[in-house]
Amino acid sequence: MIVFPNAKINIGLHVVSKRPDGYHNLETVFYPVQLTDALEMVESKTADNFTTSGIFVDGSPDNNMVIKALHLLKKDFDLPQVQFHLHKVIPLGAGLGGGSSDAAFTLKILNDYFLLRLTKQELKSYAAQLGADCSFFIENKPAFATAIGDQLRIIHLDLLEYKIVILKPGFSVSTPEAYKNILPKSPDFNLADLPQIPFEEWKNVVVNDFEKSVFPKYPEIKKLKEKLYELGAVYASMSGSGSAVFGIFRHLPTDFDNFIPEGVFIYR
Repeated sequence: MIVFPNAKINIGLHVVSKRPDGYHNLETVFYPVQLTDALEMVESKTADNFTTSGIFVDGSPDNNMVIKALHLLKKDFDLPQVQFHLHKVIPLGAGLGGGSSDAAFTLKILNDYFLLRLTKQELKSYAAQLGADCSFFIENKPAFATAIGDQLRIIHLDLLEYKIVILKPGFSVSTPEAYKNILPKSPDFNLADLPQIPFEEWKNVVVNDFEKSVFPKYPEIKKLKEKLYELGAVYASMSGSGSAVFGIFRHLPTDFDNFIPEGVFIYR
């Protein structure tokens, strides 16, 4: 059985307040995009196994989100031994939620293949134990997210008539680093109202608070955002805590790639 865990972008991101547990309360809109990994699962006669291809995935397999999701369900269900192969395409450390998506799709593939009969709400509960934004990928629909990103409200936001392009420089930004110079504050704009705002006005009201802390240290990311606007994006932003930026276009220039600096990965 094979599934294709997709990435997400953050359309706006407000760091609202710091919590007693050390985390931060956020407000953001998650939007799914068709940049995907490929995850295959087959039953195994020997032992649970995990292999990867594509983008190099560092670290022990036990620390991968796929295996963490498998072990989480094995605590409550007597699952047969399985073998996973993950072909990694979604870049790491980019603010695109690739690891969280892999985990959520692992829960869904195990639920479907072994007929566990877990409801969407139960799957979300498991996903929330794996990461703040994992729950989003269970339903995988545009959502207004609050708290640490785990409280979701589905919203009607359809960008299918537009072209979304993602640029990823050849480096990553760690989440703790992005939070380092953040000053939480109440937002000026309620992102839950995003679907009611004309698309042409997003540039003036929809902001990602992390850009204030990330851009001074990584001016290359700021330049990529500016380049997207130069090339005709109606809206452009860093996604999450970076390092990827995205642009939403009505019409993409035919020679778009020629204007992107060397060493920057382009996803569309």
